[in-house]
Amino acid sequence: MNKGGLLRYVLKRLLIAVPVLIGITIIDYLLMNLAGNPIDMMIGPRITEAAKQAKMIELGLDQPFLMRYWLWLKELLNGNMGYSITTYQPVTQMISQNMGPTVLLMGTSMLVSFLVAIPTGIYSALKQYTVRDYVIVGTSFLFISIPGFFLALVLVYLFSTQLGWLPSSGMKTLGGSGGLIDIIRHMIMPVIVMSASVTGSNVRYIRSSMLEILQQPYLRTAESKGIGRFKVISKHAIRNAMLPIVTLIGLQLPMLLGGSVIIEQIFSWPGLGLMTMSAILNRDFPVIMGVSLLAAVAVLMANIITDILYAIVDPTIRYD
Repeated sequence: MNKGGLLRYVLKRLLIAVPVLIGITIIDYLLMNLAGNPIDMMIGPRITEAAKQAKMIELGLDQPFLMRYWLWLKELLNGNMGYSITTYQPVTQMISQNMGPTVLLMGTSMLVSFLVAIPTGIYSALKQYTVRDYVIVGTSFLFISIPGFFLALVLVYLFSTQLGWLPSSGMKTLGGSGGLIDIIRHMIMPVIVMSASVTGSNVRYIRSSMLEILQQPYLRTAESKGIGRFKVISKHAIRNAMLPIVTLIGLQLPMLLGGSVIIEQIFSWPGLGLMTMSAILNRDFPVIMGVSLLAAVAVLMANIITDILYAIVDPTIRYD
């Protein structure tokens, strides 16, 4: 791997990311304006049209679209994402308070997914066209097909309502002492739901990659030299089959971010997803823009890091 070429590639990607981020924020801002005015949510017998108009002037919503976007962008460059329309808290503070639980949930779900998918996908490839292979492939398709919200409701009904084994909402027991065990009990069902479809996809990718590697001539040559099938698979096949996993990490981050909005809403998990859903329902523009910007930055950075890791894992990759 040429470090100079890789450094130039990373700098180039970072420069390209700037106009991409600006384009994403413009589209997000436009879509939010098309969704309606947050002042329209202030409906009641004591709210007059004059009061609504005064509130629009106070929030700067009476300005043209481009002017409002420019003012928001200027504040963003100064490190200010604005203030929530409903809670009047700084958006930066709200995001920092809710980011930890979401990162914990997403990271655990991704880890569980790979711990299950890697050995399962390899085993399925080694047992191709057997009953066990068909069972694994069929189960992976089932996990992919089940909607996350439906699986979440089924788990809540079984393990919370009927059996009473697991808590159905929150991150900690209200009034309890908390602790690691309590958090783990609250995480079990959300992690299962978030990792289910991702695990199904990973099993298919890893199985396909392993099957492709097993058909390569160099593996047959190594096995014909008497090295032994176990050593050929463990030292050569598995290592090369793991390359697509690096790509999967970058591809699955947007899926987990999108899925966390629904899953956190169902399980009342105090993360960015729950905060985002509340902001959408209340048309809280500053909060929505802050979360959208954070998601865009996370996805772009994940893609850059994925490219770097791919070059480290695969010496044949060049970025000159």
